[in-house]
Amino acid sequence: MAVHNSSMQVNRDLLDPSFESYRLSLDAIPSYNVELDTAVGEVKLKDAHYTLAHMRAFGMYNYLHLDPWYEDSVLFVDCKGRVLSLTVTLDTALGKPREVFCTTPESSECEDRVCSSLSFTSATWVALSDGAGRLYLLRSGKRGEGSNSKWEPMFSEDLGEPFTVLHSVSHVQAGLHTMEVLLLRIPVDLEDPKGSGFMVSLEWLTVSNTAAQGQEKKYEVRKRRVLRGKTVPHYAAVAPQGRGLVVASDKPFVLTHVDGCAVEPIEAAPPERTDPIYFWQQTGEDLTVCVRTPEGLTKEEVQFQLTPDNISIGVRGFPPLLQGQMFASVDPEASAWIIKEDRSLEVTLQKGSEGPMWPELVMGDGRGEYVVSEEQAALIHERLTHLTSETLNGNPEVDKPPCNNQELEDCDVVPEDSSSLTHFDAESLKPTQVVNLGSNQYLFTVDVNPSEMPCLCLRHDVDALLWQPRPDRPDHMWEHIATFNALGYVQASKREKKFATCAPDFSYASLCECLRRALIYRQPAPVDTVLFNRKQGRQIGQVAKQQVASLDSDKPILGFRATNERLFVLTAANLFVLKVNNN
Repeated sequence: MAVHNSSMQVNRDLLDPSFESYRLSLDAIPSYNVELDTAVGEVKLKDAHYTLAHMRAFGMYNYLHLDPWYEDSVLFVDCKGRVLSLTVTLDTALGKPREVFCTTPESSECEDRVCSSLSFTSATWVALSDGAGRLYLLRSGKRGEGSNSKWEPMFSEDLGEPFTVLHSVSHVQAGLHTMEVLLLRIPVDLEDPKGSGFMVSLEWLTVSNTAAQGQEKKYEVRKRRVLRGKTVPHYAAVAPQGRGLVVASDKPFVLTHVDGCAVEPIEAAPPERTDPIYFWQQTGEDLTVCVRTPEGLTKEEVQFQLTPDNISIGVRGFPPLLQGQMFASVDPEASAWIIKEDRSLEVTLQKGSEGPMWPELVMGDGRGEYVVSEEQAALIHERLTHLTSETLNGNPEVDKPPCNNQELEDCDVVPEDSSSLTHFDAESLKPTQVVNLGSNQYLFTVDVNPSEMPCLCLRHDVDALLWQPRPDRPDHMWEHIATFNALGYVQASKREKKFATCAPDFSYASLCECLRRALIYRQPAPVDTVLFNRKQGRQIGQVAKQQVASLDSDKPILGFRATNERLFVLTAANLFVLKVNNN
């Protein structure tokens, strides 16, 4: 099966090139506090769990779980192994979380125990790990408001080393109720003594009802597949109906075992690092593209075609060197090209609309290199520091920009150009599509539609773009469904950031720090009062608000989730409910 290097096509209709900044709003956010009778079941890392993989998988775990099928229902596991549920209908009468299930006492005695984890398999089923190596598949019945029934364990098995549940889905296959469960482990790696001493393991279980018709239901593991890699994935989820697997990670994963039997792993070839075919620069008004060409190039051999939206540059007798749809429109009449030193072609493109900076030249083409001069870098940094403001009507002309007291260049760092987003075939677990994420830094995962795969949010230039995987559409597998303006840059400046998320209706995004503070970034909305941009000499019709909520707690934040109306923040002793929207 061939691997296709695909790209993620940005929907330009969802971008806002005229976005100016977030203005600090002093509007109060109503906050409500539920004091917990018993502490959250936090499991701190052991001395033996010293690697970055352990920290990412278990040390930064989100202990609060949002039920995507029942809005404003959150759950967590306490230190007694009880699964506690709280559904909010009236903020001023929250009540106490109620117990829906309890794991066995033996799980707390496991020496290498990790945090308990939950995954909502369907509207009536839940997958649960006790953190000690036991997997439960629980029939919950209808959850949410008014549901008082306890969850019934239909499958319980000790699977060996401790793990967390990353994702699960439920479906009917060949007339049998089947559940796909994805587990994460960090086992000892005896074959790599020079490394960290550990590897990362993804185990995909298929569990089905094997009872004959009319008999009591009996669920058993039908298939086990293990993939291994070197880093904890940023994102990993099973496609609906179990039709594939999607993983975003810094290092590749390969299939190593099927049903306990080792398979010969086919090492994924790393993307070849070739010299760029072209270099490009830009200002607010134009772009300059320098394309490598064969030495001794003459004017007659150049093949150049330009329309407002598409470009094609080539040399007679060779495939086009650069071809495709540009990020935005240009003015062909004001554009030109010249041959430089008989070995390169320099093209000047006049932007169709002045001002917006392009994150890429040709959509999905990663063969070029963007060059930023020192003057351009200083100008971009000056512009970006105004993306957040400490005043509602912040003045971008002030000498000291109000974004942040720290130097943002130091924290505005993206990972190496090695991370990738991969779709694996359901049967062979071989990669079918790979996207090189490059500098598109992973930000967070969120459930928007429970019948679809979870969405992942990536940084694109300064913005944060939300992507919905669509494995049933091989030609358009990654759909850009929402944009959070400037959030990519803003979140990079938050040195104390622990969790990030957004509302399922995209009305706001939110970050929380390790202690006390939650920051809310709302989408631009019309303003009642008249605001004026002195620099551009025009009236502002919309403002994007930034709000800050401080919690009445000095304990570390352990969980953080968002619904369309509320933010839920979990500490060891309290569950805070912040009323963000009134719907």
